[in-house]
Amino acid sequence: MPPVSTPAIILATIRYGETSKIARLATLELGVQSAIAKGALRPKSRFGAALHLLSEGTATLHLARSGDLHTLTQFDSRAVRTGLAESMDRYATATLLSELMLRFAPASRHPESYALFRDALAVLEAAPPVAVEPLSLRALWRLVAVLGFAPALERCARDGAAVPATGSACFSPQDGGILCAHCARDTVGAQLKPSDRASLGSFLNAEAEVPLLDDRHLAAHRRLLERYIRYHLAEGAALPALAFWAERGWIAA
Repeated sequence: MPPVSTPAIILATIRYGETSKIARLATLELGVQSAIAKGALRPKSRFGAALHLLSEGTATLHLARSGDLHTLTQFDSRAVRTGLAESMDRYATATLLSELMLRFAPASRHPESYALFRDALAVLEAAPPVAVEPLSLRALWRLVAVLGFAPALERCARDGAAVPATGSACFSPQDGGILCAHCARDTVGAQLKPSDRASLGSFLNAEAEVPLLDDRHLAAHRRLLERYIRYHLAEGAALPALAFWAERGWIAA
């Protein structure tokens, strides 16, 4: 079988034996895949320093005849996102995006999630400090949606009834979105004011202007997204990058 070349981003690497690495890759053509980079740890390896976390480039893979561990024969790096490590908020969001791709993106061609992930990393790296957190919320909500977990905002997440577009509403992470007045009566959820609903809609809409919120509202939106991910994606599994992003321990330090 001839090798396959595809745009790819390094999601994670682990040491394998004395001289090799196993890389987890988000690829345009094959989805999320695992590949062994033989000899990557040797001093004169052909990979050099290309296998940096979140590096973007072109991966050349020999696909396994059986099993799901392919062979990475080359990685031509185009962008090493060193700017993401310049501040903890950029880095925390980038690692959470990577964790969501690793855990929930399919192992088959899914160009929507790949493009969103790639573009989000570039935007976060270039964003001015004041815009990093709002852009982070947009990137994360949109990736959640593209992966198939979009929240219900126009109809009740529980019974499908139409929900008025204006006014306050109850958002239930466990139910998957906005609830109608009837279903909200026996539910403990987040009460979203009209401005909060508008901000949430803007985070999910790539064409809308990114809302610039104060610290209190940003914190509320972080909590809402964290709870939503835990209910609908994690399903009880540990997500270390989510905890790191949500707790923001570096702020207290």
